[in-house]
Amino acid sequence: MFLSTYQNKLDKKGRVSVPASFRSYLSNLGYNGVICYPSFNNNCIEAWPQDRIEKISNAIDSLNPFEEKKDYFATSILSESINLQFDSEGRILITNKLLKHAKIKNSILFVGQGKTFQIWEPNNYEKFKVTAKRKSNIHRSSLKWETKLDN
Repeated sequence: MFLSTYQNKLDKKGRVSVPASFRSYLSNLGYNGVICYPSFNNNCIEAWPQDRIEKISNAIDSLNPFEEKKDYFATSILSESINLQFDSEGRILITNKLLKHAKIKNSILFVGQGKTFQIWEPNNYEKFKVTAKRKSNIHRSSLKWETKLDN
């Protein structure tokens, strides 16, 4: 899984080293890169393994082909997605469009989200984290999981 947060800097060419644990997880899934697109929830970049993008694509394809929301989702996610491959040093080259969306200039924060991760400008993430913790506390009772009874 993608866990924890890691800070790194963009190099002069716009490349950044992806955390080793994130690369290892992707490699174990059979991938040598990650699919990125601008988040429409936050000023950050969503980073998903290929199989997760395929799941969202399948969900979009399951919508009525003549329904507007199918085009909205395809345009917002799939047409904005880019497959960023790791170079020999484990770096990705993040496009200017993605960097601009996330307001990233130099420093990058990789934020684990379990099956996916996000890429943030560190100061923007710190502001978001305060809100996220407050709202998580308010909504904590809605987070449930099944427990199996031992026989």
